[in-house]
Amino acid sequence: MMTDLTYPLKDNTVPFWAVPMIAIILPFLVILVYYFIRRDVYDLHHAILGLLFSVLIAGVITDAIKDAVGRPRPDFFWRCFPDGKGVFDPVTKDVICTGLKSVIKEGHKSFPSGHTSWSFAGLGFLALYLSGKIRVFDRRGHVAKLCIVFLPLLVAALVGISRVDDYWHHWQDVFAGGLLGITVSSFCYLQFFPPPYDVNGWGPHAYFQMLAESQNGNPSNTINGSNVQQLELESVYVDSQHGRELSRANTYDSSPILDGTNGLRRY
Repeated sequence: MMTDLTYPLKDNTVPFWAVPMIAIILPFLVILVYYFIRRDVYDLHHAILGLLFSVLIAGVITDAIKDAVGRPRPDFFWRCFPDGKGVFDPVTKDVICTGLKSVIKEGHKSFPSGHTSWSFAGLGFLALYLSGKIRVFDRRGHVAKLCIVFLPLLVAALVGISRVDDYWHHWQDVFAGGLLGITVSSFCYLQFFPPPYDVNGWGPHAYFQMLAESQNGNPSNTINGSNVQQLELESVYVDSQHGRELSRANTYDSSPILDGTNGLRRY
């Protein structure tokens, strides 16, 4: 075990202050840009809520597991023995650390990686947000859209790799942190938005609920046709109906058995 804990002490490639910039500020700026394009207050409100929920929940879970597990970091030997000379109890053979208590305490927080979980929580939420806005899963095969969605995940992965290169975490810590962050971000995103592959995946749940309530509660909207929100609801309905008709047409064309049956019915 000591062979895995004797890596040298190094500074952070990604400092602690940079993690909130990557996991919170960067997704917030993208969400803000989309707000200025569409002017959708519902989307802005729920996107910020989902982002903050994702990062905060991932942070709380990560810190709780860190304190409960207490796995030593790869550089724990040099944290415990700054002079490089191991000191052990002659009777119990327990380790007697001679380093600073704060440094030693921080050395017991290896599992899982906080940098990685925060990065995947924020940037994972951003990836899901972008996939819904640009409609990646519209079955049109636009590879460029996938590249846009994978870009935030790539940045989060690079943050995790830097933690292993700096000897602050084992690779298992980074893998667990990434899995934790992407799981929390998925749950938080689906709490406020439909799945990205849904026909209404571009907007929050509350937006469509508001449109449905305005249609049912104000009949004048169907008379004068001047309400913009009503028109948006109708366009969403037409898009969904159009998608269903296309799927039916594809099923009909791809089934010669049904084609022959329909021909017999006509005669």
